[in-house]
Amino acid sequence: MSAYAGPVQDLIDELGRLPGVGPKSAQRIAFHLLKLPKDDALRLARAIETAKDRVAWCTRCFNLADAEECGICRDDRRDPTVLCVVEEPKDLVAVEKTGEFRGRYHVLQGALNPMEGVGADQLRIRELLARIVPEGVQEVILCTNPNIEGEATAMYLARTLEPAGLKVTRIASGLPVGGDLEYADELTLGRALEGRREVGG
Repeated sequence: MSAYAGPVQDLIDELGRLPGVGPKSAQRIAFHLLKLPKDDALRLARAIETAKDRVAWCTRCFNLADAEECGICRDDRRDPTVLCVVEEPKDLVAVEKTGEFRGRYHVLQGALNPMEGVGADQLRIRELLARIVPEGVQEVILCTNPNIEGEATAMYLARTLEPAGLKVTRIASGLPVGGDLEYADELTLGRALEGRREVGG
């Protein structure tokens, strides 16, 4: 039997369903919310409700958007010939923060993961292929995560895009700044060696 009254336990249970939130964190967040002034708590509830009502998937790249197309797809200053393929909207945000990419994006909404039942049909791969010719795409940058699922997805996409005669590239991966060689795994160190570049003297 729960030590808390119905509504309190319901709140803890719902918070506990969020990713990365365990029972203790859910309880801590619930108590924090209950201590807030009512106006603050209701403002949070309204923000969640508004986001659920107004935010949907961009019809072109499948990023989050509050209109039919997201701001990046609507921006005429972006280079339409270069497409960066990412797994999730949060990955798009990470690339945007670098300030290095001025093309457009395509969000797969996941990565290949047969163990979880995620195959090519569950990802936005058909939609990616449908964009290539009409948008005049010349290069596709595969920016999936450097894990087993991300690598499998990148390899699958590279094979799928090959007949289109595009330039298909993969983001470099290797050692983080401040990392020590002795702690790097063989795969990471191998990638760092493959992605080496010439240093000017």
